[in-house]
Amino acid sequence: MQGDACPWPRRLRARRDAVFALAVAVCCLALWHWPTGFEDRLPPDAVQVQARVLAVDDGHVHQYGIVREGEQRVTLEPLSGPFAGRRIVADNILLGKLELDKVFAPGDLALLVLSLRDGEIVSAVAQDHWRLTLQGALLGLFALALVAYAGWTGVKAMLSFLFAALLLWKVLVPQFLAGRDPMLVTLAVLAALMAAVVFLVGGLNRRALAAYLGSVGGVAATCLLSLATAPGFALPGAVKPFAETLLYTGYAHLDLGGMFLAAICLGASGAIMDVAMDVAASQAEVAAHHPGIGTWGLCLSGFRVGRVVVGTMATTLLLAYCGGSLALLMVVMAQGVPLINVATMPHVAAEIANTLIGSLGLVTAAPLTALAGAALLRGKREERGRPPAARRG
Repeated sequence: MQGDACPWPRRLRARRDAVFALAVAVCCLALWHWPTGFEDRLPPDAVQVQARVLAVDDGHVHQYGIVREGEQRVTLEPLSGPFAGRRIVADNILLGKLELDKVFAPGDLALLVLSLRDGEIVSAVAQDHWRLTLQGALLGLFALALVAYAGWTGVKAMLSFLFAALLLWKVLVPQFLAGRDPMLVTLAVLAALMAAVVFLVGGLNRRALAAYLGSVGGVAATCLLSLATAPGFALPGAVKPFAETLLYTGYAHLDLGGMFLAAICLGASGAIMDVAMDVAASQAEVAAHHPGIGTWGLCLSGFRVGRVVVGTMATTLLLAYCGGSLALLMVVMAQGVPLINVATMPHVAAEIANTLIGSLGLVTAAPLTALAGAALLRGKREERGRPPAARRG
């Protein structure tokens, strides 16, 4: 009878995980249709279509060194929509900024924005190169590779990926723009996001609960540390790209400093979840294969694994943030700027704050997960060791 009864817990767990995955999928569908409140900012008669560049006119483009300024006239043919097949001349304004300007050539695919009035084209702008096809292909390839390797777990991982993206775009960004407290909004969003990710990938079990508690504790510690060190760093909130632009577009009331601190917590949350899940999963394996290890031994096992994981994850954060600022580091080195000056530059100091505070959050998450895992998985081990009659009682 024991052999016949064994599959039932697995089936119940699988059914429970499937129900939770379905609930997250429903949340994704609801978020997809959830209005952000900013949809009315777009002109109601604007049309965005994919178009092919037929010809370009650079007669009004002026070259100044390596940058270009002026207006490029682009002749395009929409590939879809009500104006498909029609030749349309659009504007492409060059500002002299390499990171923002785009230059078209015949044969390119572009995003064409048309402004209409009474069904007729009033103005046309070649907004940017068309990248959605490649982006969609890469996303599909990533999803196929993940599902092929991880199976049902890969499906749940993709679902958590989609949920996280929608939660950030549909909830966090609009709440920031509405002037809500950035730190409180980030903590609330991350609490929901991490719950979906951890319990989808790890399942509805004590191992995932330990990872979730460690993740929340690590993120909370990161937020407290960022608030405590903010006066010492004395960084302007506009240190991040496009932050200052918000002030000039009608959002002068925003707390850019709070948004910068919240971004530190948001950036470190992914690595914190990885550390917590690694520690909790290792403890679950140890508890399953060595039921007599005891609570303290299980806790020590989590500490040992956490030390190794934190060591590599801290380097991961360093490489990620240095990769984003590589051009800046090259500029200051090429000019012979002393290292002490480099370290105190606002942009470099911001990345140092991201790296160090995020790494401290990782160091906090590992022992918190080990403690939570020892307490939770100890209860699971004792329950497994009790006789069936005692469990039913």
